[in-house]
Amino acid sequence: MSDDIPHPREVFDYQGDGAPERSFLTALERGRLHHAWLLTGPEGIGKATFAYRVARRLLGAKPDPTLGLLGALPGDPVSRQIIARAHPDLLVLQRDPEDGKSRRGIPVDEARGLPEFFAKSPASAPYRVAIIDAADDLNASAANAVLKTLEEPPERGVLLLVSHSPGGLLATLRSRCRRLKFTPPDPAPAAAWVAEKAGVEIKDAGELLRMARGAPGQAWRLAARDALAMDLAAGEVLRRLPKTDEAALLSLADSFRGPVGATRFNLFFDRLADQVHAMAREQIADRQSGEGRGPLVDWAALWSDLIELPRQAEAVNLDRADVLHTVLTRLRAIA
Repeated sequence: MSDDIPHPREVFDYQGDGAPERSFLTALERGRLHHAWLLTGPEGIGKATFAYRVARRLLGAKPDPTLGLLGALPGDPVSRQIIARAHPDLLVLQRDPEDGKSRRGIPVDEARGLPEFFAKSPASAPYRVAIIDAADDLNASAANAVLKTLEEPPERGVLLLVSHSPGGLLATLRSRCRRLKFTPPDPAPAAAWVAEKAGVEIKDAGELLRMARGAPGQAWRLAARDALAMDLAAGEVLRRLPKTDEAALLSLADSFRGPVGATRFNLFFDRLADQVHAMAREQIADRQSGEGRGPLVDWAALWSDLIELPRQAEAVNLDRADVLHTVLTRLRAIA
C-alpha cells in the first residue's frame, strides 16, 4: 500500500464527474469566463485537482484529450513550471506551507497579496490565476481581503476557491462567485481507481470509498493512513463490549504516541464515531419495530463527544492514551 500521495498540482488524470469541466469549458469557449469560481463538494472529491487542471488550461499548457476535457500534457513547459511552483502567473494560497510547518489558517497578509498579484499583467500566459485551497481556512480578516479582490474583478484574472463547507463562508463572498458543485463519481470506476492508486484489493477500495463518502481522493488518503486497520480496531472494541482485550488496547494506545500517532488517534476516533453512529441508527430502527431496548440517548451523546474529543485533546494537550481509556470506560458503562 503506497503512502506517496502526490499533491493535486502533480495529478494529471481526473476521476470525477465531467459536468464541472463541461461547464467551465463552455464559459471559456463562449468568452463568458467568470472571474471567480467557487468549487464545492466533499473533501477529497477532486476539487483541488480540478483547480490545477483549469490553471494549466488558462496558463497555456498544451491539451491532452486522453486525460479528459481539461487534460494537459504532463511534459509541457507550463505543466512543469506549475509542478515546480515556479509559474509567474499562478498564485496559490493554502493553510499549510510545504515546509512541514502547520498553521491555523491562511494568514491575512497572504490574502492581502491578491490585489497586487492581479494588478499586474500576465507575464507569460493569457491569464493570471490564483487558487485558494481551501477558502474554509480563511479567517474573517483574510476572507475580507479576498472579498476586496472579488469586488474589483481583475482583467484577465481568474480566482478559484476550493471549499468543503461553503455554508461557513461569507455570504458576500459566495454571491460574487460562480459555483461548481462536485458530486461523488460512479462507485465502480471510482473503486477501481482507488484500488490502482492505493495498491489495495477492489473490496478494500470499496470499503475505503464508503468511509470517504464516495470521494476517491479522500479514500486514497485513508488507505495511506491505514484506515482499514483503524476501522477493524474500532469494530473489535465495540464487538467485545462490555469486555475488553487489555493487551490489544495497550498496543493501540502505544501506537498513538508522537506525530504519526496523532494521525492514527484522530482516525481511530473517526472510525469509532462512525460505527457508534451506525449502532445508534440501528437502535432507532429496532425501537420503531418494538424491539429496541438499548440506551439510545447515551450512544448519541457518546457519538457527539467522539467527534469533538480529538480536537479537544490537541487543544489542551491531553494524553491520548488517557482519552482512549476514558472513552472505553464510558463504552463499558453503556454496554
